[in-house]
Amino acid sequence: KSTVTIGLVQALTAHLNVNSFACLRQPSQGPTFGVKGGAAGGGYAQVIPMEEFNLHLTGDIHAITAANNLLAAAVDARILHESTQSDKFPVNIYINICCCLYHFIRLGINKTDPGTLTADEISKFVRLDIDPSTITWQRVLDTNDRFLRKITIGQANTEKGFFRQAQFDIAVASEIMAILALTTSLADMKERLGKMVVANDKNGQPVTAEDLGVTGALAVLMKDAIKPTLMQTLEGTPVFVHAGPFANIAHGNSSVLADKIALKLVGEGGFVVTEAGFGADIGMEKFFNIKCRTSGLVPSVVVLVATVRALKMHGGGPNVTAGAPLKKEYTEENLQLVADGCCNLQKQIQIAQLFGVPVVVALNVFKTDSHAEVDLVCEIAKQSGAFDAVPCNHWSAGGRGAVELAQAVRKAASQENSFKYLYNLELPIIEKIRIIAQKVYGAEDIELSPVAQSQISRYSKQGFGNLPICMAKTHLSLSHQPERKGVPTGFILPISDVRASIGAGFIYPLVGTMSTMPGLPTRPCFYDIDLDPDTEQVKGLF
Repeated sequence: KSTVTIGLVQALTAHLNVNSFACLRQPSQGPTFGVKGGAAGGGYAQVIPMEEFNLHLTGDIHAITAANNLLAAAVDARILHESTQSDKFPVNIYINICCCLYHFIRLGINKTDPGTLTADEISKFVRLDIDPSTITWQRVLDTNDRFLRKITIGQANTEKGFFRQAQFDIAVASEIMAILALTTSLADMKERLGKMVVANDKNGQPVTAEDLGVTGALAVLMKDAIKPTLMQTLEGTPVFVHAGPFANIAHGNSSVLADKIALKLVGEGGFVVTEAGFGADIGMEKFFNIKCRTSGLVPSVVVLVATVRALKMHGGGPNVTAGAPLKKEYTEENLQLVADGCCNLQKQIQIAQLFGVPVVVALNVFKTDSHAEVDLVCEIAKQSGAFDAVPCNHWSAGGRGAVELAQAVRKAASQENSFKYLYNLELPIIEKIRIIAQKVYGAEDIELSPVAQSQISRYSKQGFGNLPICMAKTHLSLSHQPERKGVPTGFILPISDVRASIGAGFIYPLVGTMSTMPGLPTRPCFYDIDLDPDTEQVKGLF
């Protein structure tokens, strides 16, 4: 998708003289050093400078990591200090540093002078009484490290016996990353940061970052990250790089701010090409149901990316192992495999049509694809309801190889648009999950674990039931089982847990065994990444 995004804007601006802007996510270093080796596009359709794009860039992900972990530290420190100190000791500290009026209102204390508080009111004021078993806020790291999926913290003697099981998530799965991608201003971001729920108190009420008094500090850490980074393609067309939420374990889209600034810059008649992660079942569904609700923007056209190789896998082709040579089925003509796999493409087109937006299929051509295979895919896509289906050669030819795609996109964008959301926010959480499972994934029904049922009940009682849904699900299948390719049917979608990202503004169900911390593969990409000490040239990224 990144390569197609870059090829498309290069074609629009460098070859058709149409103002355009690409909006991309910043890559996580987890996959960069794990299985991907980079995400700047490829061939002659790349963002430059590629090395900076794939590494630290302007440090936005580091800022998110710092802010996230400051909040995690604040949660555990508050529990420790409340358990080891009397009400009298911390009261003066908290009265001096907290926003007293906010806390008085939250606690139902109708006073504005801290000096008039009774002993009971002081106790309510200085104690959040966090229930450690309800903590949902995890520490994060921008590295794939499977051994941090479950850990024990607080084992040093200085923590006075307060230890608990915890975990690390990948940094781009942090709610702060989602907030960065969905916020519309500095004031909005600060408000969202304060609303983040980290746990419940012992009475079952949510505890937020604002309750912990850390909102201002988080905003300071994030004040520069809110600004999109301006980069360019190989053909000199502009690119905004901003935010980087994963699409399988977060909402998977570049930022609202980048989109809105880009729209202002391209002017009337211009195009903003904004990327959403993985397939129509994941990144696109979340783009429509979550991002569009936040931004208020209506998309003009969906560009659905396909490859002959991927369709062959969906048609029953052999497994592919990262780093290993491809089997001959993927490098030699096999029209039957392609035809069988096009069921997945047809389903992806149908998912896009649920939202009433025209679909253009971009077939990303590899040198091993035969003309007959390419023609077959394009024909099936158009028969299945795509406005157009176009073979693209931007990897080898740059923008010139995507001119036909750009022309198709311009035509599709002029068509009547009947955009609509998939579900009404007023529906119960369970029903919204069921609609996504059945209409998008093709599931027969959903099955909630006791933990998931308990969390849904809790969030509904706390007033969070009217939020959109952000499903955390494998990207390797329409179902929850990565090995099931094509279009699986008749399956029950298991929901193992449900979390709430209140600051970002969505409910976050975990499907099956979905992990929020990836692991390194048998052969990670870091084997190929190196630095020439004489020239300082980075090798192995792409």
